[in-house]
Amino acid sequence: MAMIVLAMNYEKGTMQIKEIAKSENIPIKFLEQILLELKKAGILESKRGSGGGYRLIKHPAKVTMAMIIRIIDGPLAPINCVSQMAHVKCPKEKQCGLYKTMLDVRNAISDILESVSFEDIINRYEKGK
Repeated sequence: MAMIVLAMNYEKGTMQIKEIAKSENIPIKFLEQILLELKKAGILESKRGSGGGYRLIKHPAKVTMAMIIRIIDGPLAPINCVSQMAHVKCPKEKQCGLYKTMLDVRNAISDILESVSFEDIINRYEKGK
C-alpha cells in the first residue's frame, strides 16, 4: 500500500514516512524497514530534513508487483525446488509430480505479477473509487 501511495505521488516530490503510515494505517517502524529495503534496491530515494521523506525514483510503469514482492518477501516460488532466485536442487525433480505442479504455480504467479506495474494498479484503484 505504501508503494501505491508513493506511485500516486510520483511527480509530487517526497512524502514523509508518518504521512504514508497514517494514510495507510501502517506501523511506522514496520514501514521504515520496508522503505529502507526499497531504497537499497534502487526503487526509492530519501531526503533528510525539512521537506524530506521518500519518493519513487522509477516511473510507476517501470516498477512491477513482482519486483517489489521479491525485494520485500524474496522468491515468488511456493517451494524452493521451483525457485529461480533460491533454487534448492532435488534429485527427484525430473519425475516429481509436486515439482511439476509447483512449477506451474510459480510460472502463473510470476506471469501475472511481472505483467502488473504500479501504474496499472493506480489506474485500477482510481477507477474503483
